[in-house]
Amino acid sequence: MEQIGNMKLYSLEEVTDELIGKKGTSERDDFDRKVDEALHAYRIGEAIKQARLKQHLTQEELGERVGVQKAQISRMERGYSISIPTMSRVFKALGIETATLDLGMAGKVTLW
Repeated sequence: MEQIGNMKLYSLEEVTDELIGKKGTSERDDFDRKVDEALHAYRIGEAIKQARLKQHLTQEELGERVGVQKAQISRMERGYSISIPTMSRVFKALGIETATLDLGMAGKVTLW
């Protein structure tokens, strides 16, 4: 905490420690895991959106290629409802033929 005049300024870490729990507690570990998962899903969704826009496709047109409704493409692009089989169909429909998943120390896995 930093005092500036009458105001107290707290860092994000201090607020998170207070509201969620300190690092190493089960609550904080669960929170951090959920944030990481949401960030990864968002990045995948952004990759789908950027590839779609690069090809000048609407969500509806991509949905037709994949065989899903526009609403499902929208959810995927926002980081929701992304399963590996659906993600595979979407990227293949966009002409992206291969993808790998980096598992860190466990190595890389080819998804399709």
